[in-house]
Amino acid sequence: MKFYSYNNLSQDQIEQICLRQLEDDNSILERVKEIVAKVKTDGDQALLDYAKAFDKVELQQLFIGKAEIEGIAATIPAEAKAAIDTAYQNIRTFHATQAHMEPKVETMEGVVCWRESRAIEKVGLYIPGGSAVLPSTFLMLGIPAVLAGCKEIVVCSPPQQDGKTNCYVAYSALKLGIERIFLMGGAQAVAAMAYGTETVPQVYKIFGPGNRYVTQAKQLVQSAAGTAIDMPAGPSEVLVIADDTAIPSYVASDLLAQAEHGADSQAILVATSNEIIAKVMKEVQLQIEALPRKAVTALAIENSYAVLVDDLQQAMAFSNVYAPEHLILATERFESLIPLITNAGSVFLGNLTPESAGDYASGTNHTLPTSGFAKAYSGVSLDSFVKKITFQHISPKGLKNIGGTVEVLAAAEGLDAHKNAISIRLK
Repeated sequence: MKFYSYNNLSQDQIEQICLRQLEDDNSILERVKEIVAKVKTDGDQALLDYAKAFDKVELQQLFIGKAEIEGIAATIPAEAKAAIDTAYQNIRTFHATQAHMEPKVETMEGVVCWRESRAIEKVGLYIPGGSAVLPSTFLMLGIPAVLAGCKEIVVCSPPQQDGKTNCYVAYSALKLGIERIFLMGGAQAVAAMAYGTETVPQVYKIFGPGNRYVTQAKQLVQSAAGTAIDMPAGPSEVLVIADDTAIPSYVASDLLAQAEHGADSQAILVATSNEIIAKVMKEVQLQIEALPRKAVTALAIENSYAVLVDDLQQAMAFSNVYAPEHLILATERFESLIPLITNAGSVFLGNLTPESAGDYASGTNHTLPTSGFAKAYSGVSLDSFVKKITFQHISPKGLKNIGGTVEVLAAAEGLDAHKNAISIRLK
């Protein structure tokens, strides 16, 4: 892990070390273009071919239906079932509070304006796979989609070696009322949802994290197919602010929890003394030895860094430039820092609030902006699955009140037909 002193860095240097690797390997882009084009042209056959090539599975069909989902879900261990039930309830409770009716506003007498939410009718949820399929991501995306009232929810996840999915994802599907899981991953799944195939329905917006191929595919179909996506995404990251009230072993566990996602993940420590940094790094070395993913985690730690600051205010200044996906305030003084936070995806307050709680079960969503995009993007929420439509109604009195204003402005812009649409009514 590299070390920096905030006071020895210029503003340009601070911004430079806060940059993430945003540019994509051109070879990945070209391969993704090829995959997307093949799915667009060959549909289901391309998906079957890619399942064989990438997942090493010869699928008989591209999805499992309700009966199979129920059968697989029945094998879930009781402890895991209870854990999913708890996570489901907490996530649902939190997201349900985000639904509300906006009031009608009379902007002037007789002129009434308001907004109403409408669910995006067709959405696609990408649930990452690989060595394990992630039920937590399924809940994070599926719950707000269901609460929003999306009419069609298309779920894609890479198949296991048996050509099915695991019991955790199957049970999550039952909780969500999802009756079909499409067995595909990578760029090909994104392409299938964007363009549609003989079997996979086309959707209007695609959600979900993934590797660089998935991320590149989402960006590609956004521009080429006009399919909306949830947000730009990149490798996962955490920034931990620690002072003398932090507990070094806890801080180290948070850094390692993020680092184990992959070698390109970032785990940043911003601390108010060299002593804290030294204690945390000692704990990192102790804890990393017990991790099954030690090799990958060590690479991520090696590519990360620590920053020494004078105080918590300076720490917050650095954090707002970095704009972390996950921000942990490992201090008993976190209350005073909350108003200072301007850029962060999700914030974890105090020594007893690890980022992994938000990843799984506290209730907040773990699909968050990375790579500095927290400066402009929010994490996934109920709002991500709806559109806001504006309405207005003008009474006879309102038309008299607003008419002259519109006529003058339309004339100033040289748009006589616009002016006439008011004038003809006033007459």
